This record gives sequence, C-alpha cells and structure tokens, in this order.
Amino acid sequence: MSAALLEMKGISKEFPGVKALDNVSIQVNQSEILALLGENGAGKSTLMKVLAGVYQPNGGEIFINDEKVMIDGPKHSQNLGISIIYQEFNLIPHMSVSENIFIGREPRKTKGVLDRKQIKQETRKWLDKVGLTQLSPDFLIADLSVAEQQLVEIAKALSFNSKIIIMDEPTAALNDEETNKLLAIMKELKQQGMGVIFITHRLEEVQAVADTIAVLRDGKYIGSRLVKDVTKHDMVTMMVGRELTDLFPEKGSPSDEMALEVKNVTIPNVLHNIDFTVKKGEIVGVAGLMGSGRTELSRALFGLYKNMKGSVKVDSKVVNSPRSAIDAGIALVTDDRKQEGLVLGLSVYENLLLPTFRKISMFGILQKRKKDEIVNRWVRELKIKVHDPKVEVRTLSGGNQQKVVLGKWLQMNPKILILNEPTRGIDVGAKAEIYQIMKRLTNEGISIIMISSEMPELLGLSHRILVMNEGRIAAELQQNEATQEKIFYYASGGGMNG
Repeated sequence: MSAALLEMKGISKEFPGVKALDNVSIQVNQSEILALLGENGAGKSTLMKVLAGVYQPNGGEIFINDEKVMIDGPKHSQNLGISIIYQEFNLIPHMSVSENIFIGREPRKTKGVLDRKQIKQETRKWLDKVGLTQLSPDFLIADLSVAEQQLVEIAKALSFNSKIIIMDEPTAALNDEETNKLLAIMKELKQQGMGVIFITHRLEEVQAVADTIAVLRDGKYIGSRLVKDVTKHDMVTMMVGRELTDLFPEKGSPSDEMALEVKNVTIPNVLHNIDFTVKKGEIVGVAGLMGSGRTELSRALFGLYKNMKGSVKVDSKVVNSPRSAIDAGIALVTDDRKQEGLVLGLSVYENLLLPTFRKISMFGILQKRKKDEIVNRWVRELKIKVHDPKVEVRTLSGGNQQKVVLGKWLQMNPKILILNEPTRGIDVGAKAEIYQIMKRLTNEGISIIMISSEMPELLGLSHRILVMNEGRIAAELQQNEATQEKIFYYASGGGMNG
C-alpha cells in the first residue's frame, strides 16, 4: 500500500445557518488519483477550500505525511505542498505566461534585479512537463485557448513542487481532444508520485483515470471505493442516495403549430444562411464541435448581432434586439452562468427578479409581496438549495446557480427557451431534475433549443438535432435516425460540399 500523503479526519465546517461539512474524512495516497464525487452542494469545494487554507474548519484534523498540521491560509497550504486549481482560473490575462507562473516569487540577481533569463528557463521546464512544448513563455495569457490556460495553471502548480494537486472540474470547458490530453497529464503526475484530487461530474473520466472514489452527500461522508470495484450506476446511487432509473424522461409529442421561424440568418464571417423552424413543445438539439457556431447561433436568435441579415420570428413578431427577443417570448440561458447569466454580487432574490422588473412594477414601485411570491415559487419548484434567498448567488454551488438562471427566465413565461450547455458542471442528480423541468415545459407548449456538447443529452432529449459545422447547418437529423457516429460525421465536416 502506498504511503498516505494526506489524511483529513472528521472535518466540519459551518456557515451562518448551514452545516456545510459534517465529520468528513478522506485519504489520498502517494501515486493515487482520488475522484471526489457528490452532487452540487454536497460540500466538495468547501472541503478543498479547507485544505487550501481558504476556510478554517470548525472541527477535525489534517495530517500530511503522518504529521498533524494546522493550515494557516493559502500561502501556508502551498508551502506544505498543496496546490488547488479552481474552475475559474487564477491567471492575470494581460501578463505573460512566465510572469503568471512566478508572480510574487520571481528569481532575482544581486541587488534585487529580476533574473529574466532564469524565469524563462524555469517556465520552459514546467511548460514542457505539461506538454506545452511549443508555447512561448512570453505569450500573453489572454491570447491562449482555455485548454492552454488550464495547462499553464497546472504548470504553475508544479512549479511550487507540489505533492498534492487538487483539480476542481478541470475538463468542464474542454473539448474531447483537450480532455484526453489533460487526463493523460494527470496519469503522468501520478507516475511521478503525486497525489491528485479530482472533482468532476463526468463519471467516464473517473473510470478512465481515478484509482479511488470518495463520495460526499449533503456535507456528509458516504464512503470510499476502488474504481475497479464500482460501476457508474453504483457511483450515482452513492452520490444521490436514490436510484436514478430513467435519467431521460420519455419524450412528449410536439404540436404541429410553429413557434419559431428562422430564415436565411447570416452574420458576416460567423453564420451562413441558417434556416430552420421549431414547433410548439419541441426540443431541437444543436450539436457541433467548438467553434462551429453553436453559441453564435444562440446569440443571433436573441438579437445580439446588429449586423444580422435574414429574419427570426416568433408568432410573426420580428426579433432584432434583446428587448424585442424578450418581448417576443425568447429566453436565453447562456453557457457562462457566472459572466453572463448572473450578477454574482447580488442575492439569489435579486437575480431571480432581474428580467421581471418591468412586468411587476406598479407606477414604478416594486411590490414586496409580489416579489416574495415569485422568489419563493422558483426556489420551491426548481429545488434551489439555499437557506435564505437573500444570500449572494456567488455562495451557491454550480448546479444551484444554474437553477437560478433558469428560474429568472422561466418567470418571463417564455415561448422559446434557448439553453446553451444547460447541465455543464452539474451533477447527475441535478441533471435529472433539469431534464424533468424541460419535459414539463414542453408539455406546457414551450419550445426548447438545446445546445449541448454531451451526446447522451442530445440523443436522450431532442426530437430533432441540427448539426453545425463552420457556421452552417451541416445536417438535420430526426430522433429515429440520429446516432453519435452520424452527429460526429457531420460535425467534423463530413457531407459538406467541397
């Protein structure tokens, strides 16, 4: 058995009104990848922030290499050989790669002058370790892809000579190729004797790289198992505490009545001659590789491009601006809930009410009773886990933040709901809940355009799938003919003229 690099025993953490962690214990060994699993709000990120020195626990003990430690802040945690890579990168966009890696601890010559040559040499060494052999240390972070920024974060973590690396949803914004590369690097870190704690909702990734799983539920430790001894179904049952027999609800039958008509929509150098319709109560999936124009299509349907040609109509109402889109009954849930879907400094209460202010004001005054009714309704119906809607939305888990975004738009009684990556970074239990909400909405006649990178989601929910390639619709597949292979064929350029 490998030596224990880390033991967290009986860790508890309380916030006002909430017991986030209740007697949680985990262990990470040398040369081991531990997948930390649980639904959104289970306590995974809180536990890791205790380890990173961001939070002080209310109870419990931490041991590193069998020695008890009291972690006194993030700097102390780093000095103990612990590095955490958050979902939101901790990089400064307008500084170079090397400046980001060594910020605050730059090698210096005599008289305190920066040793730029050594900084670049050291940066080169760490970039090579994560496979960025062609990346110049002088490149600006802002000019790198998301995948490259992720690898720079790992290089930075390695430069601290870390023994324990925590990765919180590291593949959430990566495509399949980039994900496979990152998983291979995790295996290399393991071979070098490190302990890796891997937080993810993608159970296929757990099966691909992890040795052990530890499961949290509602702030409590449920158990640990060897990955080779459990199935995906076993993991899901441990996470949610109940059987999820049917992840995807049975599809309803859409109406014959048309809800949305898109004709010859073109945005120079972005979208080309986009034509399709959506029926009432229909879920139309949109597939495509990164850069295929999927997100741009959602933005065009919401009236965000001033140079758009062609037409978007809902019940004969023309959409040419976000305000006209909202008035016509279009709601857009973007793929970036933190930057575009929410105002993180405002409360859950305020975020849920944001788009409805025009509708619920009377002579310019907002009625408190009406506001309370709206907020309480969506907290209840969407099962948003929050002890008080007045808390800042930034304090919620990713899945609950996504429900807040969904709730604020559902309050507008939309006719067309555009969902861009609706379950990104969301656990399997919350996914099942969102799928049931989608089914209920289509039963009520609401139409859904769902942009997703997850093939099972597209195939399991869509009545039709539009496959995009280079800003064009490359194929339209009915539910009875759509397969993973066909979607990928068209998404990667197969079947396109020329």
